[in-house]
Amino acid sequence: MKKLEKTKMEEIIDSLECPEYFKCYKSNFNDLCEMKDLGLDSFVICLDKKSKWCKFSISFGDSKYCKCPLRVYIAKGLKK
Repeated sequence: MKKLEKTKMEEIIDSLECPEYFKCYKSNFNDLCEMKDLGLDSFVICLDKKSKWCKFSISFGDSKYCKCPLRVYIAKGLKK
């Protein structure tokens, strides 16, 4: 991971409260919920069945979207 990417993620972490204690980042991206980038700026589609319990999940029709700034950054910037 590049230093600039790490710095950006740490800035995002400093501005958030995460009920999962940032396990996506702290696990070195090994514990990530499944996401797909649809080209929206602030959202990614969540493909994880547990998303209905996530405070960052929002429903639209039959789909769930993630609005967690850290997870969106990871999905878009790191393609994970």
